[in-house]
Amino acid sequence: MTELVVRNIDDRVVSALKVQAELHGISAEAEHRRILRDALLTPRRRPFREVTVSMPDVGEDADFERVRDNGRGDVFA
Repeated sequence: MTELVVRNIDDRVVSALKVQAELHGISAEAEHRRILRDALLTPRRRPFREVTVSMPDVGEDADFERVRDNGRGDVFA
């Protein structure tokens, strides 16, 4: 496996990492690996509300009303 060295980490972050590792009963290094794996390799599932709110407003239903061609061959002519 590859090694990763992270420098210049805020002391508060290191302390929080150690506390979280202790709560999970693992080393700080193992907790760091778990956090990185979960953050980068676990697909994020967005809540339905977040998905719908992020959808662009593309117009009213009437803007997409179906055009009837009444048997004409080319509706764009």
